[in-house]
Amino acid sequence: MDFLKNNAAEEARCQTAMTVKMASIAVYALGFFVAMVLCNFVHFLLRPMSQPRIISEAVVGLFLSNLRTVRKHLDEKDIKDTLSYIVDVIMICHMFVVGLEIDPNIFQHLHLPETKVAYSGVLTTFILANFLIPPLKMSSDTMINIGLCLVLSGTASPLLTRIITDLKIGKSDIGRFVVAAGIHSDVVSTLLISFGYIVFDPFENFQNRDARSVARMVTTLTVQTALASRAAPVVMNWVNHENPEGKSMKGSHLVITIAFVVLVCSTSPYFGQFNKVLSAFLAGLFMPRDGRISRMMITKVNYIFSTIFYPLFFFWVGTSAHLNKFAVAHWHTWVNVVCLFVITTVGKVVGSLVSGIMLGFNWPESVAIGLLLNTKGHFQVFLGVMKLGLSVIPEAVGLPVVFMTFLTIVYTPLVVAKIIRWARKRSPTQKMALQLLSASDELRVLLCLRGKQNVSCAINFIEISRGPVEPGIMIYLTEMIELTDMVAATMASNQGVVEDGVTVTDPEVIRLREEINSSVQAYVPERSEGINVKQMMALSTLNNMHQDVCILAEDLMVHLVVMPFHKNPTPDGKLDTGHSGFRHVNRKVLRHAPCSVGILVDRGLGAITVSKTSISLNAAVIFIGGKDDREALSYVGRLARHPGVKLTVIRFLLEAGEDNVASRISKAKAESSEHQEEMKLDDECFAQFYDRHVAGGRVAYREKYLVNSGQTFSTLRSLEGQYELFIVGRGGRVNSVLTVGMNDWEECPELGLIGDILSASDYSVATSVLIIQQHSFKGEIDGLQEEFSIM
Repeated sequence: MDFLKNNAAEEARCQTAMTVKMASIAVYALGFFVAMVLCNFVHFLLRPMSQPRIISEAVVGLFLSNLRTVRKHLDEKDIKDTLSYIVDVIMICHMFVVGLEIDPNIFQHLHLPETKVAYSGVLTTFILANFLIPPLKMSSDTMINIGLCLVLSGTASPLLTRIITDLKIGKSDIGRFVVAAGIHSDVVSTLLISFGYIVFDPFENFQNRDARSVARMVTTLTVQTALASRAAPVVMNWVNHENPEGKSMKGSHLVITIAFVVLVCSTSPYFGQFNKVLSAFLAGLFMPRDGRISRMMITKVNYIFSTIFYPLFFFWVGTSAHLNKFAVAHWHTWVNVVCLFVITTVGKVVGSLVSGIMLGFNWPESVAIGLLLNTKGHFQVFLGVMKLGLSVIPEAVGLPVVFMTFLTIVYTPLVVAKIIRWARKRSPTQKMALQLLSASDELRVLLCLRGKQNVSCAINFIEISRGPVEPGIMIYLTEMIELTDMVAATMASNQGVVEDGVTVTDPEVIRLREEINSSVQAYVPERSEGINVKQMMALSTLNNMHQDVCILAEDLMVHLVVMPFHKNPTPDGKLDTGHSGFRHVNRKVLRHAPCSVGILVDRGLGAITVSKTSISLNAAVIFIGGKDDREALSYVGRLARHPGVKLTVIRFLLEAGEDNVASRISKAKAESSEHQEEMKLDDECFAQFYDRHVAGGRVAYREKYLVNSGQTFSTLRSLEGQYELFIVGRGGRVNSVLTVGMNDWEECPELGLIGDILSASDYSVATSVLIIQQHSFKGEIDGLQEEFSIM
């Protein structure tokens, strides 16, 4: 009986303990959920100030962990140990992914400007900190001060990259520069910390390790590096080959990969007593970052940590740092925080200024780069709090590092806002559009050529665009020459074609320019009234050709850039497959040009001899609505004055009174103020054109009442063979019922919906098309959507 009673009592105690344990787990889960909700709420409150999420996570984590009721439960050793284990795993995975995202060949790019700026910032901060930290008397230990100098010299590249992207300057030149420089700064500072850990023992007051311990660490790190750089690619490539994109990842292969990664990362900590976090960073740094499995690890870890574990990280910071020991009321405490912040900020800015002057940067951009490279993050906080919890460093060092880190993050939105203001000021303050061109102003056109096959078409374009003798037209005839290795090898400093101080002696280039020059000279003296032609050259690689074109357009203050279509006409009148490189050039020019842009599809325009006395060219402009169509209408006002051009304006209008889905959609859209404003602008523009050209009988006018995009397509087909030249707007009204759904079969989106149909291979082989896009005003730069440049 006593045995049964004892069993019953033991079972009751087990049930009670299990109930208590489950209740505790439920409470912790509820607390974690509350913390997540608070993080989102605080982030929502700080969003108008553009503060990154790490600030809200830090505020909530430090606040909750220092509540008296919470603190009472956190003092239990089991809870503290569990929290520390979780944070160790967080930082190991975090640093592994940081290393994995970095190119292991990073030190082969020491000649790059961002590398020089990064290293100069690290060096100046380290030197400045070594001079100024000892007088603060934060610690009497020299090695602790040196370690603090290394922490101040670093940059939190993952956090900096996230901030740059979130604040919408990730596509700008300074944004890309800062991200690259931040990676270099992060790598070199972390490697220096790793080297210091090998030589000095932080658990023995930073005393020098004995030779045996150093040799053991170096040996195990060498083995680990060999496994990461040699064995890991074999395993990962096999997994990637067995699990191609589009197929679900096999569970066994995923387990094998994770087990191998854990094995590699554990080599030096287990056999060499090296730091686990630093070991994970070094392992990730030498592992291949390409392939499906690497991308999966990076994506999953970053997502899970940013949404779940980082709030828990700052909760651990609050429990380990003992903020009640911060001595808020003591002035010396705040002096330490401010001095650390000033040292790291001045060091980074001075380093960026010095290297920026040597590289030819403007000083405001150099200061902005230095301020952004000063960003600290999770790793710096972890180092301070971890050593503080292990009593390696005093509170006078650890806690100021934590608060200094937050100060380096808080001001970044202000720096980015200043960068965007600079970009807005340096963007064109004038909208370079044909629609705004005064009748008394000369039309300036940058007419680009790819070769001699475009010359005759270009000459006819000049002829029909000439307009009145006063004020005339200025044509900058620009040959786009691809800078190949062969052309680059023929550059010399003596005879040849000179462009921007560079002499090109390539025979093909010289012959091409001579042929173009002779054709232009044969045309201009004969019909030079009001026409000025200047021959130019854009010599660049295809990747950078658009930059040369846009720079020329901005420097010459042209109103229109005309690019040749990437496809050329064949002898049978059709178009060939074209040059994909120049297609990308056209797309980039459409996006970045500082003025309006036209793409000219030559399908016989160059073969026509435009007469000055009799009609020799039938042209039509199609007007549906929108700013691009208004720009096209402004251009054809010049064609209307040419005696050799018979111009017809065809306006597509929506059929009224139809009770169908299309008409109901159109009615709903017409109720928006934006749509009504566009319609008002369309009507005003068309009325002015009608009074100026149609009413006098110089231009024919036709209206087409349509119901949907299907009728638009059939109407365009019915116009086949009636005109030698169509002028259309690229965009039209994107929400128009008359074009909705037509982009489903677009072959060349850069031509727009209407231009793509008129340029199709199965359309008339004798019809050329000019597609015009109105200049988008760049003064409204918002960041991420624009690849703006300020450096």
